[in-house]
Amino acid sequence: MSDWGPVFVAVVLFVLLTPGLLIQIPGRSRFIEFSSFQTSSASILVHSILYFALVCIFLLAIGVHMYIGS
Repeated sequence: MSDWGPVFVAVVLFVLLTPGLLIQIPGRSRFIEFSSFQTSSASILVHSILYFALVCIFLLAIGVHMYIGS
């Protein structure tokens, strides 16, 4: 059996934390902007730190596991 938990968590967080897609922290004109479809180097840095922290929490602290197949 293969453990697909890390792959699933990484892909979902990558999509949700893409700067400018759903949310952008910090925004260009406000601190938080929603669906701006723009990005900046500061927001890329903030989102990558959030991504790393959430991946560590979900995979190391909580231990998400998904076994698919026989």
